[in-house]
Amino acid sequence: MFDEDGSLDPVLKVILWLILGLAISKVAWKWLTQDAWPWVRDDVGGWFSEDVWGWLMGHPWWFALIILGTLVLLCFVVFSDRGGYVAYGDAPDESDDSPVESSDSEPGTAAPKVLTFRMKQLAAMSADGFEQACADLLARDGFQRARRIGGSGDLGADVVAWDDDGDKIVLQCKQYSGTVGSEAVQRFNGTAVPEHHAQVAVIVALNGFTRPATDFARRHGIVLVGRPELKRWAHGEHLYTVVKEEHSPA
Repeated sequence: MFDEDGSLDPVLKVILWLILGLAISKVAWKWLTQDAWPWVRDDVGGWFSEDVWGWLMGHPWWFALIILGTLVLLCFVVFSDRGGYVAYGDAPDESDDSPVESSDSEPGTAAPKVLTFRMKQLAAMSADGFEQACADLLARDGFQRARRIGGSGDLGADVVAWDDDGDKIVLQCKQYSGTVGSEAVQRFNGTAVPEHHAQVAVIVALNGFTRPATDFARRHGIVLVGRPELKRWAHGEHLYTVVKEEHSPA
């Protein structure tokens, strides 16, 4: 009945909307055609039952097109996805790896809306879009200078940022249709600290990890964000709260 993000099944939404529309129409028609509204019953009712309904029954193809168009319009409204970001631009290219202090917001200013993503949005993104979404979530959580750096020759680092303690966090983002295996985690382990000087090394996988990958990551201090953790992070929780790291903000 409900999808992974807690939304009502779209097909069921359409059925419920149709039932609701028919019920409202029936109640409204009954009310309008009571004795208190004889002109509606006689004039409007006669016009609809004889002229409109007669024309529709005499033109079945037009009747079918009207019904089909109504259903398409209703499906478009129900299925349209309105949460999170839709498109992403490239993050600024900055060569300096030192963290930058963020300034406090001015008193009296309204707090910005919390950025969230649905899992189906993350799955539908391009690889670059998925990386940018992870950078945006880090920025939402208050990480400094969160930016996407993934590309050719990135040596496993897709997103970098710094936390409140000045520790550098390096993310590798895997939007695979299947689980991430141990070999990928081993390769990232070989570059995260030696090449990127990460204090916190994280792999984010849309569809989770194999058991050998999880065991290797635990032995070597690699933080894994699988599908359940990614869902909580994308839905508004702080990354450090999700992974329960000792680096979590005070």
